[in-house]
Amino acid sequence: MNTTKKIEKLENSSVKLTVTIPQKEVQENYTQIINKYAKTIQIPGFRKGKAPVAVLERKLGEALKADAASDIIEKALQEIFDDIDKNDKPNRPLPYAQPKMDEMPKMDTESDMVFSVIYDIMPEVKVADIGSVTIKEPQVKIGEAELNEELEAIRERNAMVIDKKDDEKAAKGDIATVDYWECDGDGKMLDNTKREDFVFTIGSGQNIYKFDDDIIGMKKGESKPLTKSWDKDFEDSELAGQTKKIGVTLKALKQRNLPDLDDELAQDVNEKYKTLADMKADITKNLETALENRLREIKANALLEQLVEKNPITLPKSMLDAETEARWHMMAQRFQTSPEQLEKLVAASGQTKEDMLKQWAGDSEKMLKSRLIVEHLLKERNITVTPEDLEAEYVKIAGGAQVSVEEVKKHYADAAKKEYLIDDMKEQKLYAQLFSEVKITKGDKTAFADLFKK
Repeated sequence: MNTTKKIEKLENSSVKLTVTIPQKEVQENYTQIINKYAKTIQIPGFRKGKAPVAVLERKLGEALKADAASDIIEKALQEIFDDIDKNDKPNRPLPYAQPKMDEMPKMDTESDMVFSVIYDIMPEVKVADIGSVTIKEPQVKIGEAELNEELEAIRERNAMVIDKKDDEKAAKGDIATVDYWECDGDGKMLDNTKREDFVFTIGSGQNIYKFDDDIIGMKKGESKPLTKSWDKDFEDSELAGQTKKIGVTLKALKQRNLPDLDDELAQDVNEKYKTLADMKADITKNLETALENRLREIKANALLEQLVEKNPITLPKSMLDAETEARWHMMAQRFQTSPEQLEKLVAASGQTKEDMLKQWAGDSEKMLKSRLIVEHLLKERNITVTPEDLEAEYVKIAGGAQVSVEEVKKHYADAAKKEYLIDDMKEQKLYAQLFSEVKITKGDKTAFADLFKK
């Protein structure tokens, strides 16, 4: 179709496309459309497909013209957007936002047809001032405390749980089985408040009333009345500022027997360890790798946060809406439910889907802008991954996971997984470049565990 187009930039990363279809094209397309209708429409008094065009126009009138106009516009836009997709990519419409027409033009075969549509496009991204970025890198050391914490966790995972003797008292760290209930002023049990066979570790605080310290010293079979009070800022709003009488019966008591830290434990944990020293060395190596990855993540986040501030990007509403909607669907997947059912679950908690999407909007906007900057820089700097790079990464992964290179390759034989790995490698190459261009200073001294809390 012989059309002309004009594209005007609007606010919020949208454009106005004005299309002009010459009168001759309008007439020809209208004639083709009406002749097609004439072959299929049944008009009273005429055999199917034999009604004259003039009769068809007189009978169907404006409805026929409206349908014809829609067909002509659809055909014109399809051709124009195909051309834009090939030759004018910055002005491509976003896939998740339908172009909106200002006003539907009337069908007039005696004049040009002119109409306009407005649609969102990919935001313009320009990245400057990289050299002015300053990143503070937390100062973290891995020492005996971190190693011992990991060793204690291993002992906990390999502990033997055994029953304590009837005359032994409950102590912190023991596993208790209790019944508990609320009482009235006279010490009588309140209806529907009893919980039976509740199991928890003393000292963990994993019980509603926080009576860990109160049952220390109790013996199996013993019952005890408690009076508990909670501060106004207590985590449970129903108990905050309250005082209640509680009854507790200790029904069972177990203790963990932790294994000794020796060569035998190391061999039980993994057959690759021959001695405790082997296991300690491996744990230290893993801690160092985790620290390196976390510090790189922290620096990358700080870098992107500053680049977003220094390089404003105007996001179209449709892009932000699509991001928050995708986040909603991911949340439904995590809860193993449908988006519709998730909406009902959220409503039951006193919120709405709209409330949650609004809460996410700020984070989603930052994530989108960060992603756009990364994609822009990857393209601008032509960051690529060679077959040699990929092979080296396979070797690195195999070494870290203590598996063969062939096993790693088998895992990444899946095209999607391989593509994900390559994309991650490209980003790591980009960050390595950027870190060499910005100023990295020493930040605060930080404990290893604190680095992973957020």
